Amino acid sequence: MLAYVFWHRPRDPDAVEAYEHANLAFHRSLAHSRPVGMCSSAAFRVTQKPWPTHKASTGASYEDWYLLEDFAALGVLNEAAVGRGHRTSHDDVAKRYGGGTAGLYGLIEGEAGSDLLERASVAVWVARPAGALHRGLGELLGDGIEPGHASLWRRQLVLGPAPEFCLLAEDRSRLEGASGVAEGRLPEGWSSTVIERESLWHG
Repeated sequence: MLAYVFWHRPRDPDAVEAYEHANLAFHRSLAHSRPVGMCSSAAFRVTQKPWPTHKASTGASYEDWYLLEDFAALGVLNEAAVGRGHRTSHDDVAKRYGGGTAGLYGLIEGEAGSDLLERASVAVWVARPAGALHRGLGELLGDGIEPGHASLWRRQLVLGPAPEFCLLAEDRSRLEGASGVAEGRLPEGWSSTVIERESLWHG
């Protein structure tokens, strides 16, 4: 299972409602006529990005997840997003788009159903320092997670500043047993950021 994760923001900070409406219309369009290999999608409003920025974040920010069966499905989604049946809704949100970046993640532990993705109100993003290698870290990070209530993802492709790992959980209480993401257990230089997410769509 793969997840294409897209962080984005509206071009006009005063037109957030219209931007959200357009973005969710695009998700509904994909759900109505689902591209081959796409399992589901979800959209969240977030308070910050999971990586350091040079200036304080202002205005609304969003994090969209597209669950995919495999790498082939990513190509299908790329073509379908601007193809027949989805072009109008895609172009409507694109003209309001103010910038963003993305990452591609693979599931390494836990479950990835659309219901769990929607219930995951907390995301723990784990980033590595430049040049660091730690192949076994995924096993450590998954220590103590509840498979039915959390999932662990690892970055597959470098598409931007997206962190190396992401642990999704229903709420902060589900993180109490996930000792693998505790700051004290991470290798030197690695860091974790906990971000609350507000679900806007899943389907």
